[in-house]
Amino acid sequence: MPYTDRQNRICGFLDIEENENSGRFLRRYFILDTQQDSLLWYMDNPQNLPKVAEPMGTVKLTYISKVSDATKLRPKAEFCFVLNTGRRKFYLQANDQQDLVDWITALTNATKITVPKKSESLTTSADTPHEIPAPSKQVSTKTEIIAGVPVITTTQEQGGAQVRAERGGLKPSHNPVPYYLSRAAQGQAVVKAIKTGYCVKQGAVMKNWKRRYFTLEENALSYYKSEQDKEPLRLILLKEILKVQECKDRDLMMRDNLFEVVTTSRNFYVQADSPEDMHSWIKAISGAIVAQRGPGRSANTIRQARRLSSPCIQRYTPFCSDECSTE
Repeated sequence: MPYTDRQNRICGFLDIEENENSGRFLRRYFILDTQQDSLLWYMDNPQNLPKVAEPMGTVKLTYISKVSDATKLRPKAEFCFVLNTGRRKFYLQANDQQDLVDWITALTNATKITVPKKSESLTTSADTPHEIPAPSKQVSTKTEIIAGVPVITTTQEQGGAQVRAERGGLKPSHNPVPYYLSRAAQGQAVVKAIKTGYCVKQGAVMKNWKRRYFTLEENALSYYKSEQDKEPLRLILLKEILKVQECKDRDLMMRDNLFEVVTTSRNFYVQADSPEDMHSWIKAISGAIVAQRGPGRSANTIRQARRLSSPCIQRYTPFCSDECSTE
């Protein structure tokens, strides 16, 4: 869903057909900036990109004559809408029906249905001579939801084999595993995941921000380089998580939709794509912890209970450490 950031701009992820009539939609991060009279899109949230990163495309709001549902124009593209400008039509794809309605409403209110001037033009990254793609044949497509991420699949046949289009660098496998399967469960026993999806996390050493695929199961929270990986980059046991909350670190609070997972070893800072997604992750992780430990039992109380039940405590040995072999 689109949300309002700290600069009072409407933001969120959409899929856009950057090359007109290509039938290939790419995932981009959009910013509706009424102060600059522009709709801009980037490869990712600019907060996760270098400060010198330029938008991949820009449309002046005064050039947009109409914003409308494009379901009938593009029946193969689900939740599709179109921006009519003086030069071309931009087809965009929302995440769901409510997302579609919210974006159309926001863009309609921002543009006020003004007719563009003939002398004006819009600028996109594809307008530069060295980036103009070769004419491509339009193909029919269908949308598949894989791991919570919409993926466009072309149905054009070449030599009897289907050609699959990728979006945002994500390549679905020929036999994609449903989103509710854990990575370890692929080809093995089916394990239902509580929640999955992409977020951006801060590195422990370099403090840089990278997009990772997160999976929450009943015993652990893990993250992967992409949803196609079977082995996680890291697995965080729920019993080691002390609390999950919206970030309160003053040095990081200017990042949108940021929450922290506090464990016994370190704090993990994770940025979701929207406020709704952030609260959903906090609720899901907290709920999984309560389901595992039982209500009213924190990680500290469990650690204390383990120490008190260890043999060296029962023998009244005063120097029992946290490294007690019974923990």
